Amino acid sequence: MSSAKHTGAGKAERQAVPLRAEADPIWRALRSEADAAMAAEPALTGFIYATVASHDHLEEAIIHRIAQRLGHADVDAALIVHTFRDVAASQPALGQAFRADLAAVLDRDPACTRYLEPFLYFKGFHALVTYRFAHELWRQGRRDFAFYLQSQSSRMFTVDIHPAARLGKGLMLDHATGVVIGETATVGDDCSLLHAVTLGGSGKETGDRHPKIGSCVLIGAGAKVLGNIHVGNCSRIAAGSVVLADVPPHVTVAGVPARVVGPAGTSAPGRTMDQTFVPTDSGLGPDDYAML
Repeated sequence: MSSAKHTGAGKAERQAVPLRAEADPIWRALRSEADAAMAAEPALTGFIYATVASHDHLEEAIIHRIAQRLGHADVDAALIVHTFRDVAASQPALGQAFRADLAAVLDRDPACTRYLEPFLYFKGFHALVTYRFAHELWRQGRRDFAFYLQSQSSRMFTVDIHPAARLGKGLMLDHATGVVIGETATVGDDCSLLHAVTLGGSGKETGDRHPKIGSCVLIGAGAKVLGNIHVGNCSRIAAGSVVLADVPPHVTVAGVPARVVGPAGTSAPGRTMDQTFVPTDSGLGPDDYAML
């Protein structure tokens, strides 16, 4: 085996190769939306051009947007850009996660009509991007920089995700205010978390102490999932619930403490965002009950 991987040349070979615009439909759509927005709102032309249109690919645009939001007198945006570029070059899979998260917001949020909206404005998406960079820095042993990003994300976006947590792709933090995700928590792909969700511990214990959320799970506003418990794939947790025990897959849980109240109602709650719940013996229609 060649020893090139220990040289600067080896590092260059491992750098991410950005998708060309014609091979990247999300970036192509975002650029088109930015052009239309600049034409419609001349006062924002400088901002949108600098943030989107002046860049050649999605990763670079994301790096600049998030760095500008996180920049501070303590650590300025230019240094954050430099750090994020290094991370993105070593982890090309980050670009896939960014695209999946953007697509998730456009697909699931009825208030979102363009990729441009979460890219420029939605703090849930910005907090996820910040977490993804912080997580890679944590894995590389750069824990102080990771903690700094966590702190800035909490300050700017009111979203507190420990950089050691393990989150899948295709996630949506809807509204996002007050979301807290602890150090040993895991979240699967295609999940949706509404505002004020907590994935926390249940005391002062150390070690593996936070929830393990499966894939395609929907967690309603204000729900608290506490302790080293498992939430099964394609389940729903009702708004305001406190979950203290394992949740089977494909069910709806509600209450304090939460209990199973019925099936999940859909095969993919985290993607469909179906938040209605109709007791099977009620004789009422879906308009008579709202789970969340």
